[in-house]
Amino acid sequence: MSWRDPDSDVLIEFHRVGSFMKVSAVDTATRVEVSIVGPPEAGEEALKRIVMRKLAYVLSKKVGAADPKKRGIRV
Repeated sequence: MSWRDPDSDVLIEFHRVGSFMKVSAVDTATRVEVSIVGPPEAGEEALKRIVMRKLAYVLSKKVGAADPKKRGIRV
């Protein structure tokens, strides 16, 4: 299942792998992608928050964006 954040250019994809949920997030502007793995019982909203925080962290390190919120990424 894919989900697009209406307030930013981030694509989020959920993929069930056995007893875990793999969640990937891609910033469409920079094409930076991150993934996490978590329990499906945590819920989609919690997993989305975690993957978005990871994406913001990676963008701040990789792209040099001091504040990911300025790029429109909600943490």
